[in-house]
Amino acid sequence: MTDTQPYGTPDQPRLAVHGEAHLDVDPEIAGLTITIATRGPDHRTTLDDLTRRNTHTLDLIKSYGDTIEKLETSAFTLTPELTRHGRGERIRTYHGTVHITTELTDFTTLGELTTRLADLELTRVDGPWWSLRHDSPAHSEVRRRAVHQAVTRAREYADALGATLTALVELSDPGADHQPTPGYGHPGGGMAFRSMAPGTPEPAPTLDLEPQRQTVHARVNARFIMTPPRL
Repeated sequence: MTDTQPYGTPDQPRLAVHGEAHLDVDPEIAGLTITIATRGPDHRTTLDDLTRRNTHTLDLIKSYGDTIEKLETSAFTLTPELTRHGRGERIRTYHGTVHITTELTDFTTLGELTTRLADLELTRVDGPWWSLRHDSPAHSEVRRRAVHQAVTRAREYADALGATLTALVELSDPGADHQPTPGYGHPGGGMAFRSMAPGTPEPAPTLDLEPQRQTVHARVNARFIMTPPRL
């Protein structure tokens, strides 16, 4: 049945409020994107070299054991580069790339792994991208705080009218979301490292990467029934 009195009645006034909450918490995951590139005079040589580099990079990442939460190959390309030859064209060289994404949960090893990856030849590293898990306790905590604020706000309005809340009619969630600040820890604005030549004999110094705190936000809309106000 459709509610024909969405604003309540004089005997049962309705009170509509919203509640919001924000939390700044430490990240739980750090993501890296690794791009391996190679170039060769023919298809087979390029593919073999790319396969070797890819295997070496994956083995390096896997050597960090349980600190690696996710490891995926997101894209692979092998493309011929054409050049003019007389009135036609011929293949000048081949370009190959592999894109790898990985996520770590241990930030103490993040700087070391990032440096070792960036020290590989013809390798680009982008990141880190800081984030929370989808089931992070921070999400449920911020939602609880938003609901608490809605109830507190409704009680304050009712009290100002000399009334009290008697029932909750509706509680809606427009969406609680994780909103990282664009920049150092957000895709498109992170740090990139590129090595275009074989690594030096001496290990590169380990980067000191400070985790970027994450902002979690929740908002709820609530409708209550209250006793008649004393006006």
